[in-house]
Amino acid sequence: MYAITGITGNVGGAVARTLLAQGHSVRAVVRDAAKGKVWSDLGCEVAIADMEDAATLTRAFTGVRGVFVLPPPNFDPTPGFPEAKAVIDTVSLALVAARPPRVICLSTVGAQATQSNLLSQRTLMEQALSALPLPVAFLRPAWFLDNLAWDIAGAREQGVFASFLQPLDRPVPMVAAVDVGRVAAELLVQEGAIERIVELEGPERVSPNAIAEALSMALGRPVQAEAVPRETWGSLFLSQGMRDPMPRIQMLDGFNEGWITFAGSDAAVRKGKAGLVEVIRSLVS
Repeated sequence: MYAITGITGNVGGAVARTLLAQGHSVRAVVRDAAKGKVWSDLGCEVAIADMEDAATLTRAFTGVRGVFVLPPPNFDPTPGFPEAKAVIDTVSLALVAARPPRVICLSTVGAQATQSNLLSQRTLMEQALSALPLPVAFLRPAWFLDNLAWDIAGAREQGVFASFLQPLDRPVPMVAAVDVGRVAAELLVQEGAIERIVELEGPERVSPNAIAEALSMALGRPVQAEAVPRETWGSLFLSQGMRDPMPRIQMLDGFNEGWITFAGSDAAVRKGKAGLVEVIRSLVS
C-alpha cells in the first residue's frame, strides 16, 4: 500500500495510475470524500485527511510502504509563506508519527536557490523534511509543460503565445506531469537506498518560439510567441486578482536570469519520455 497525497491533480493522479497499473495497492489521500470516489471505483483505499490536520494525516500515512507528499500549490502566498509553513509543520509531525519506510516529496527545479521567490515554499519543505529521521527523497521536476493549458485559448483565438519566459529563443528545461508521476512511482517502489535529490526534465529543452511552433501545428493556424514586457507584470498580475505579485515575478526572473536551474550537471538530470508536441496535442484535444 502506498499513500498518495495530491491524487486529484495531474501529478498525484499520474503517480497513482502508474502504481495501479503495476499491481500495487494505493491509498488515496483526499480532503473531500466525493473526490475520492473516482479512486475508490478504481480499487483504491480512500483516506480523508487535511494537509493541515496532523491527526488525520498521520492515520493516512500509517501502515504503508511509502508516502508521496505533494504540498498544495499556493500561487499567491502571504509574505513569509505562513501557509506553506503550516503544511510543512503538519506533514513533518504526521511523518514522524507514522514512520513510513520511504517518502517521496515533490519539490521543484531551483529549490536550492537562496533568493526568495515563489518556489521558496518548496525550499522550506526540503529543509524541514531533510531533518526528519526518515528516508526522504525530493523529486525536483522542471517547468511543467502541462501549464501550457492556460495558453491554448489565446493561441487559438488570437494566434499569440504570450510568454513570460524570455528571451524567446532560449531553451528551458520542461517536463510533462505524466513523466513526473511515473518517476515518483519508480522511486516509491524501488528497493534499497534512496536518492536524496532526483532532478527531472523532458526529452528536450523547449524555447517559447518552439512552443509557438508546436501550437501552430496542433491548432492548424499560425501562432506567434510574444514576450510580455517585464514592466507590465506587476500590474497584470494585480489585475488578475493576485494580492502580492512579487514572489511570482521573482520566480520568473530566476528562470530568465538563470539562477533557478538544476543543481546537478546536465548529465545527472533524468530525462522524461513525453515531449512538447505530444503534450500540446493532448492539451488541444
